[in-house]
Amino acid sequence: MLTTPTTAVQQPPLPEPRTRSLQLALFGAAIFWYLCAQALSRDAASILEFRFDLGCALPLVQAVLLLFFLVWGLALLRAIERRRAPLWLTLGLPRRATSRAEWATGAAIGWGLAFAAVLPMALARTLNVQLWTDSRAFLLLALSLLTLEIATLAHALAIYGYGFQRLIEATGPVRATLILVALTALHAAFTPTAYGTPDGTRILVAMLMTLLLSLCWLRTHGLWLLWGLSFAWAASIAALFGLPLGGDNSFSSIVDARPYGHAWLTGGEYGPAAALLSILFLLAAIPILIRATSDYAWSYTHPPLVPGGYDVTIAPPAAHVAMEQADGSAQPVNPATLVQILPATPQGKSAE
Repeated sequence: MLTTPTTAVQQPPLPEPRTRSLQLALFGAAIFWYLCAQALSRDAASILEFRFDLGCALPLVQAVLLLFFLVWGLALLRAIERRRAPLWLTLGLPRRATSRAEWATGAAIGWGLAFAAVLPMALARTLNVQLWTDSRAFLLLALSLLTLEIATLAHALAIYGYGFQRLIEATGPVRATLILVALTALHAAFTPTAYGTPDGTRILVAMLMTLLLSLCWLRTHGLWLLWGLSFAWAASIAALFGLPLGGDNSFSSIVDARPYGHAWLTGGEYGPAAALLSILFLLAAIPILIRATSDYAWSYTHPPLVPGGYDVTIAPPAAHVAMEQADGSAQPVNPATLVQILPATPQGKSAE
């Protein structure tokens, strides 16, 4: 029997090789453009406020402009490196069936972190809470939630969706995470804060939050989980509990909470992001995150199996080839010369 030659499997086109220096330059460009987009959005929002009197919608307009400038700049960087993948896939927002479930999982973890950070303050009675139930309060609450959702998406796209991916391609996932945590510590160290803020605790909390968000990307290779976690944390702290979010009190809420007491418990005017217990809660959230994303890590982070090896075709022996040729060249048999065997004649019942 002749063996048929093996058909080679067509492989997808390989991506164009990119040097490590180019990936590091793109990471730096993404961070730099994010800072530039923040400045541009503030200036553009101020101009629009001067001409149209935006009022309470000013933070929302600024967040929308930030997202617009950011996506435009990242699309330009994508064109410079000649990446053929779609834009939203390049930015870390792949369209898949579990996108909503990932976002909801991240939101649950973020809300749990915020609730755990505020609960000790409530039990220690270090919060002066006032409620504002006017109809305008609910309008401002909706605007604040929408603003935080867009702002957290912009931050996730710039730092993790594009920049972190380029850093991983240049240095690997472990080194990229350590570099990003170190840069976060430097940024937090040079950020001015109010007097009495525990800066050491604040820097450590920022580092652990960056580590947690990096794990979100490494476990899912997407921004859905990361975006949900960061939005739920920010929205719960600022809009739901009415506490300062990184020293910012501009987000309106129906709850106005004024913390007082020890700064290690409340974080002072900086908020729960500088509280000592937040460190313990962030450390406890790491194994919870790993446990909750086991299915996503199995489905989205394992590289696909690519068939390898060489196409090997073994020629049949010459004797077999001769036998096949001899059988093919033999004359066909005449049907008239064949012996036909008829069925046996049925027999009746035998008499005893």
